[in-house]
Amino acid sequence: MSAPSHAASPAEENSPKMRVIRVGTRKSQLARIQTDSVVAMLKTLNPGLQFEIIAMSTTGDKILDTALSKIGEKSLFTKELEHALEKNDRGGMDGAEMEAAAWTLLLPPSHLSRVDLVVHSLKDLPTVLPPGFTIGAVCKRENPYDAVVFHPKFVGKTLETLPEKSVVGTSSLRRAAQLQRKFPHLQFKSIRGNLNTRLQKLDELQEFSAIILAAAGLQRMGWQNRVGQILHPEECMYAVGQGALGVEVRAKDQDILDLVGMLHHPETLLCCIAERAFLKHLEGGCSVPVAVHTAIQDGQLYLTGGVWSLDGSESMQETMQATIHVPAQHEDGPEDDPQLVGITAQNIPRAAQLAAENLGTSLANLLLNKGAKNILDVARQLNDAH
Repeated sequence: MSAPSHAASPAEENSPKMRVIRVGTRKSQLARIQTDSVVAMLKTLNPGLQFEIIAMSTTGDKILDTALSKIGEKSLFTKELEHALEKNDRGGMDGAEMEAAAWTLLLPPSHLSRVDLVVHSLKDLPTVLPPGFTIGAVCKRENPYDAVVFHPKFVGKTLETLPEKSVVGTSSLRRAAQLQRKFPHLQFKSIRGNLNTRLQKLDELQEFSAIILAAAGLQRMGWQNRVGQILHPEECMYAVGQGALGVEVRAKDQDILDLVGMLHHPETLLCCIAERAFLKHLEGGCSVPVAVHTAIQDGQLYLTGGVWSLDGSESMQETMQATIHVPAQHEDGPEDDPQLVGITAQNIPRAAQLAAENLGTSLANLLLNKGAKNILDVARQLNDAH
């Protein structure tokens, strides 16, 4: 006769052995694939732990008729997820407030504020996070470049060989500014929606000859066969953090920080600290065209950064390098490790992180001293006016 089953008490459920780790994610297919990959890595490192994935919609997912750069919200794809990550945001709520808040997050009331970590595309995370949050892991970067997907009738073409006045879809000012400069015979138009939606618009409407998407997203979805052209840095530099996943946690939740910290990929982490420091010092965001390219070679971190006017007619870019020690594996850093550009990495040497941050800040200062602020200010004003 089998023993009677035992339901875990709340105390048991929160013990290290029994605790269920709740993982927040956006609802799109790509977000779920990305989150599943992070959970799979965590399970490999912690086979005894259980994980529950909780999907929700964000502001950026709901507003689909406006270009991202026009919405004026820095946390478009993160704010609702951060609400769910806050540890005690149910304190002081009555039942009606609980239901209203849960409805806003598209979650049952029982799940409100019950996630322990959230998986994001790192490029969606602002360089300054709300108080109480930190990026506890920067996972190994996939291909950071942009890719061109062509309408079926233009398969085999490149951007250069598309007919005059062909319309190319992109939701990014960064891509449009660089590509208008490089391919003046093309027209660029905003296209919104998740990857599935944008590919459907490309294939079913006769509006676009091609669309520009992040190569990493297409790879993760298994749609490499749709890639008609990869855009290399001389054609189009990529967004800060593009191709990397970031795991956001509560800054004071040491258990979860320890859990996810093993996912830090040292080389990706140092590149992304430099990129985020560059963007932060420029005060850039999705409302201005800013792009980067990083590489680590022979103990040197190379950072190229650029700014563009909205139409691409004005641009400025420079490259700087710094000597950097990339640890072969995780090493002990300081126990009380304050954040750098929103990232906490307690198992990566602090000196390497500071060198990367300083490189990003120095490159931003170089561009600002050469007049980049004027280009960015005009771009911001024009974008706001439109």
